[in-house]
Amino acid sequence: MNEQSPIRTETAREFRPDTQVPTRRRSRAGTWLILLLLLAGAGAAGYKFYLAPKTGTENGADGAPARGKGARGRSGDMPQAVGIATVSSGEIPVVLSGLGTVTPLATVTIQSQISGYLMEIGFREGQTVKKGDFLAQIDPRIYEAQLAQYQGQLARDQALLQNSKLDLARFQRLSLQDSISKQNVDTQGALVKQNEGTVAIDQAQVDQQKLNIAYTRIISPVDGRVGLRQIDQGNYVTAASTNIVVVTQLHPISVVFTLPEDDVARVMRRLRSGAKLAVTAYDRGDANVLATGTLETVDNQIDTTTGTVKLRALFENKDESLFPNQFVNAKLTVDTVRDTPIVPTAAILRGTPGAYVYLLDGDDKVVVRPITPGEPDGARTAVTKGLAVGDRVVVDGTDRLRDGAKVRVTEGGKGQAAAPGEAAAPDGATATPAAGTPPESPPQKRERRSQRPAAQ
Repeated sequence: MNEQSPIRTETAREFRPDTQVPTRRRSRAGTWLILLLLLAGAGAAGYKFYLAPKTGTENGADGAPARGKGARGRSGDMPQAVGIATVSSGEIPVVLSGLGTVTPLATVTIQSQISGYLMEIGFREGQTVKKGDFLAQIDPRIYEAQLAQYQGQLARDQALLQNSKLDLARFQRLSLQDSISKQNVDTQGALVKQNEGTVAIDQAQVDQQKLNIAYTRIISPVDGRVGLRQIDQGNYVTAASTNIVVVTQLHPISVVFTLPEDDVARVMRRLRSGAKLAVTAYDRGDANVLATGTLETVDNQIDTTTGTVKLRALFENKDESLFPNQFVNAKLTVDTVRDTPIVPTAAILRGTPGAYVYLLDGDDKVVVRPITPGEPDGARTAVTKGLAVGDRVVVDGTDRLRDGAKVRVTEGGKGQAAAPGEAAAPDGATATPAAGTPPESPPQKRERRSQRPAAQ
């Protein structure tokens, strides 16, 4: 273009294809691409070092280096720390457990046998009473008046009877002299019998009123504890319909509990032999002993709906630890197994081969030993087959063991069968975590992880 062209050179340059606008767009796209690549690399590095599963060259599940090329020169697994217990010989009680309810031997609802106004209350709520103690008084005046009326009738009829007997004696003498007919004698004899019946009726009415007067004084029929008063003094009491108070016998008291029908034969066999079977009552949480008694009797039939039989045990209950209608756990000691191998219950495991234990073979290796468990007793269990007295079994650290694994007995991990509530030996030393508790991460593994870079 020449200088005289109407289009200026500076203006025309703005419309060239190599202007600066496309250059800026390409520069921004490249920047975003680089940022995306950096983010992807950082994510891959984080996943590799923190989220990806460990390979065979990493540490094993128990924190020890795995065997192979990644073991870094170490050969074999590290020994597992375990606690052991020695199988001992002892006695195990055979205990049958059942749910029971405290049932009083006598629960009496006190009602008046006659009607009348309640004039006096002779007890305090919650008081312990003896048989024959005064409880309440009903107004006796109306019955005393009726008694006097019947006594008057009785005296009158007795006089008539006496007169008729005298007339009969006269008629009999006259009849012997043929001075009176036989009919008059028989009529007089019938009159005597009629008067005798009237006197008997009057006497019965007198006795009934005396009994009603005795009923106006209400006494306790049993030894026990009175409950809350159900009627106040001054109210009118209706015979056999108004409750005054309830008396419950507490000494002795019974517990009615149930057992499965499969246990009936064992219990009856012991009862027929004359044995006194002990029964222990525990609270609802089955933790505290409330009382100890003896088995009294077994019901005469099995409940077909539940497949259980009822049993009754008697307790002295002198401290009143058992309360009527209280829910308890009853444990019946049927027999005692003596001179049997005993192991801690924590040592017994169950799996595909059934019940088994890890038996210490030598000093640094364990083997799987199938056993036949016997009667359990809380933290202890009898073994009928598979173990002998003196064998050593693992009680702690069984979660990572296998047949033939190397072990290391921890300090304090040697001893007899553990006491109830303890998993290690009873020497007071610190024990390893119980079976099933995940061990803490090894310090070596935590230090190695902290030294890894966040990204590469």
